Amino acid sequence: MKPPVLNFSVLQAAVEVAATLAFALSGLLAGARKQLDVVGLCVVAGLSAFGGGTLRDVLLDRRPFFWVEHADWLWGLMALCFAAMLFLRGRHLALTERAIQWPDALGLGLFTANGALLALDLGMPAIVAVLMGVITATFGGVLRDIVCNEIPAAFHDHRPYALCSFVGAWVLVAAVRLDAPQWAAISAAAGTAVALRGLALWTGWTLPAWRIDARR
Repeated sequence: MKPPVLNFSVLQAAVEVAATLAFALSGLLAGARKQLDVVGLCVVAGLSAFGGGTLRDVLLDRRPFFWVEHADWLWGLMALCFAAMLFLRGRHLALTERAIQWPDALGLGLFTANGALLALDLGMPAIVAVLMGVITATFGGVLRDIVCNEIPAAFHDHRPYALCSFVGAWVLVAAVRLDAPQWAAISAAAGTAVALRGLALWTGWTLPAWRIDARR
């Protein structure tokens, strides 16, 4: 059986580019905090930008992968890495954890919307589309943190992350079921995920940690 083939609309391609750049920037900042060399920065930025979408395409048996189909994005990624390195070196900015969180939140929302919409366009059930949105939005950040020798923030800081993506993906599914225009569905889903993540960062809202009574 041939793998499913789907061409992005112009809007979907634009959203994917924006999400890719946002996650690439978060990876670049994370790598810079770890004082990686140029090669290390490019690798971490690439894993952040392309990891989630690649896993999505593997699970959906979609070929070619989105970054292979749009190879120019690789040049854009390398250009972003070198430009950002020159900018950061010249400004001597403090690379705080908060500086990484905001581009990461933007990428989370955009990848959530595009991942879920792509799965729906391929005829996947709603729950599969939602999970594809979550995987697309979160897996790149997980790879980024693992390579930077960190426990993935999505698992340990207790502030909603995958949950924000999960809710945003359901908003996308609902909007599509209601025959909303594509731009409105993507905007609603991405906006919901970004707003929820931003609210969690701003208020310090956390999910309860799993605790085991050591005395038992």
